[in-house]
Amino acid sequence: MKILSMIKALKINSLKMTSRMIKPQHVYAAFMTGMAACCVALPACAADQSLFDLPVLKLENLPAGGQSLSLSLQTLILMSALTILPSMLLVTTSFTRIIITLSILRQAIGTQQTPPNQVLVGIALFLTLFIMAPTFKEANDAAFAPYSAGQISIQEAGIRTATVMKNFMLRQTRQSDIAMIAELRGDKGYESAADVPFVVAVPAFLISELRTAFTIGFLLYLPFLVIDIVVSSILMSLGMMMLSPMLVSLPFKLLMFVIVDGWSLTLNSLVESFTRGS
Repeated sequence: MKILSMIKALKINSLKMTSRMIKPQHVYAAFMTGMAACCVALPACAADQSLFDLPVLKLENLPAGGQSLSLSLQTLILMSALTILPSMLLVTTSFTRIIITLSILRQAIGTQQTPPNQVLVGIALFLTLFIMAPTFKEANDAAFAPYSAGQISIQEAGIRTATVMKNFMLRQTRQSDIAMIAELRGDKGYESAADVPFVVAVPAFLISELRTAFTIGFLLYLPFLVIDIVVSSILMSLGMMMLSPMLVSLPFKLLMFVIVDGWSLTLNSLVESFTRGS
């Protein structure tokens, strides 16, 4: 107790000494010194316009006519494209159908977090690259290769890329979904696929993908549901009310899934669903 009281007394004395050392006039003097330094530096900064001549976003005139984007503007466009790229991956490719189907399959098996989300996303990502490879090759041949060779402008390359992606989405989209989005937009209808706007194709494609993914997930869920019902009925008939049916049925579901080579069947069905849609 004496040691604690001595420590408290030392702390109080140190605080008192600090408060005595820092006086209001000292603080006021330091503040005035800083203000004086700012007043001296500001005119010098204002005279040197190069300090404020930042690499702003601007267009540069070309000798042959036309305009080109400055380096800073090109960097801004590139960074913006990189932030939008994940969203475009979700809404314009096969990623949505694959990840939803795999998530429903994991829930049907009852393994909770196995496989983990990172594994499912990795499988969905690389399977998306495999499915979208012909579409990406078509976009490269129609847009990126001519743009790199200087044959077309960047605007034309963007239009061609959007057309290739739109054609892929329309092959997987039901006509009823396109008609619904067109009605919400106020359009009466489209005579051909070329007349469908990109802003109509994307939401219609997403709705169709969600429907297809849930349909595949329902078909995958049924065998595991039958196993759960059978195991639950057997446990009830044996009077084992306190034993969880999920705990007992999990090994049987895993065994059945391994015996029928479930992963190969599931991934093969997902790939063929896009092939048939094409």
